[in-house]
Amino acid sequence: MTSKKPITYRDAGVDIDAGDALVEAIKPFARRTLRPEVLAGIGGFGALAEIPKKYREPVLVSGTDGVGTKLKLAFQLDRHDTVGIDLVAMSVNDVLTQGAEPLFFLDYFACGRLDVAVATEVVKGIARGCELAGCALIGGETAEMPGMYAEGEYDLAGFAVGVVEKSAIIDGRGIAAGDVVLGLASSGAHSNGYSLVRRILERSKPDLRADFHGRPLGEALLEPTRIYVKPVLALMKEVSVKGLAHITGGGLTENLPRVLPEKVKAVISHSSWKRPPLFEWLQREGKVAEEEMLRVFNCGIGMTVVVSSTDAEAAARALTASGETVFQIGRIETRKPGELQCVVS
Repeated sequence: MTSKKPITYRDAGVDIDAGDALVEAIKPFARRTLRPEVLAGIGGFGALAEIPKKYREPVLVSGTDGVGTKLKLAFQLDRHDTVGIDLVAMSVNDVLTQGAEPLFFLDYFACGRLDVAVATEVVKGIARGCELAGCALIGGETAEMPGMYAEGEYDLAGFAVGVVEKSAIIDGRGIAAGDVVLGLASSGAHSNGYSLVRRILERSKPDLRADFHGRPLGEALLEPTRIYVKPVLALMKEVSVKGLAHITGGGLTENLPRVLPEKVKAVISHSSWKRPPLFEWLQREGKVAEEEMLRVFNCGIGMTVVVSSTDAEAAARALTASGETVFQIGRIETRKPGELQCVVS
C-alpha cells in the first residue's frame, strides 16, 4: 500500500509566505501615514490609537465602504494603483460629513490567490489615500480564499474611524431657508454607478486606450475618488458649516436630503456647474435618461456644503484657496408637505 503525500496549506491554495511578504512590502507605505496617536499598528492582532488630547468631549465617528464594480474595470485594464485611494475616500468622506477628522483606517483585501505585486500596488494606493486624508493606515487583513474569486480578481473593504468635538458635530439641524448650497467638483465618477458604466462599455465597446480629452478613456474612468477631508476641515475653522453631504450612489437627489431637516428643501440649479465630459459621454453612449443620471452618478459634484448666505462668499474663497473647484449650486427653501427635499431644475 502506497502512502499518500502529505498535503500542505500551499497545496490547498494558500501561500503563507506570500502573505508574510506582502506585510513586509507594505510596512514602509503604512509608516508614512502614522499619526502621533498611533501606539501600535500593522503586525499585531489589534492596532492601538489614542484619541487626540485636543478634544474635550470627543465623539468617535465610524464608516465603512468598498470600491464596488469599479474593481472589474481595474482588472480589465490591469491597473491597481488607484483603487486603494477610492477605498479610503469612500469612508473618510462619509466620516467627514459629521465634521469628524479621520484618525485611522483599516483595509480588508480578499482574493483567491495572492499576487504580492498586485496587492502591494493596491495597498500603496490605500496608503496614498490615507496621506491625502491625514489619517493613519493602522492595520488590515489579507484573506486568501481559493475558489471564492476568479483568477486575478480581488475584493476590497475599508473601515475608517474619526473624531469630532461633541459641540462641533455637523448634523444639519441648523439648516434653514435662505442658506446656500455649495458644490465641490468631483474628480470623475468616483466609485458609484460602475455597474451601469460597465453595461454601457459592453454595449458601445469603445477603445479604452483611445484619447478622451487628453488621456486614455480607461484612465478617465479609473480616476480615483477625490478626498475632501483637509479642505473641509480647514473650512470649518473659518465659517460655520451647517451641513455636508457626500454625493455617492443616489446622486444629489438622494444624498443631499439625508442632511436636511424635514421642513426645508434644496433647490439646485442644473446650469450652475458644467457637467464634465465623462458624464456627457456616458449619457450619450448609454442613452441614459436625465433623471437616471442624477440618481446614479455625482454628475460632477462630489460633496455639498451648506452654509448661511452671509458665509457663502468666504466659504467659497477658502475652499478655492485649498485647491477645490467650487460652485454655488443652489439654495435652501421652505418645504411644503409632500414636496421633494431636493429639486434639480
